[in-house]
Amino acid sequence: MGLHLSQIDDADELLTNDPLALLIGMVLDQQIPLERAFAAPLELTRRLGRSLDVAELAAFDPDALVAVFSQVPALHRFPGSMAKRVQALCQLIVDRYDGDAAAVWTSAADGRQLLRQVGALPGFGQQKAKIFVALLGKQLGVTPPGWREVSEPFGEEGSLRSVADITSPETRIQVRDFKKAMKAAAKSGVA
Repeated sequence: MGLHLSQIDDADELLTNDPLALLIGMVLDQQIPLERAFAAPLELTRRLGRSLDVAELAAFDPDALVAVFSQVPALHRFPGSMAKRVQALCQLIVDRYDGDAAAVWTSAADGRQLLRQVGALPGFGQQKAKIFVALLGKQLGVTPPGWREVSEPFGEEGSLRSVADITSPETRIQVRDFKKAMKAAAKSGVA
């Protein structure tokens, strides 16, 4: 089963098969539509003219990378800060995981370690880390002992709370409806 986050076949195939692309998409998934965030790694490969390379991105001239992110249409609403965050992510992967993006999760012995490792990535707060752990478990078969518990409530079986639950255009709509209901409840003080 492949991921269906961007709703663009080529972009979703890249996310499914390239751990770095998936991590970059997750970093960019804030303050822009999720489809745009998860389509950005494919667009980044097009702009670079080659596959994503963690060491190359880590060593990229920072101003040049900002320029790549800023080309119209920009890869993110905040291309400068997101280029820097993606570069920091790549540098951490080079430094801590010997350039192997998948090692962020393949090296985790259990759910707690997985959550710690994901949470230490630039751009991953506690909630985003839990969502990513749930995505790994629910859709990519990364299920070290305790993964579901550390990713609660996003790891809950059958939930439709986050990108971890998007497996089709229909579930994307259901996740959006859930998020809208939660925002409305929070505004009215019911949450």
